[in-house]
Amino acid sequence: MTADPFDGVRASGWQVDVLDLTGVNDKAGFMDRCARALRLPEWFGRNWDALADCLGDPDWGPARPGRLLVVTGWQDYEKARPDEWLTAREVLADAAVTGGDGALAVVLALGALA
Repeated sequence: MTADPFDGVRASGWQVDVLDLTGVNDKAGFMDRCARALRLPEWFGRNWDALADCLGDPDWGPARPGRLLVVTGWQDYEKARPDEWLTAREVLADAAVTGGDGALAVVLALGALA
């Protein structure tokens, strides 16, 4: 059995969410994956502003002491829709800076998670 690569992060009290974008090739698919993987609230409007609002919402927002968001499988989306991916990265980066009530760290995985 393979150990969870995030055991140490979880042991320090951080919440870990994995956003797997494998097979996503458009904004609608990206927003659907975000809604499911991040367990976003019902009011999530599936647009960039709504995603930014959700990520910064203290009711969803980063757990204490923090939340690690690991984005995997993003390369095909980046190739299919580079402008959308740039916007997605900007939204994620802004959320990591503002972070609501706790810390939010966003990591773009370059390969498969062990």
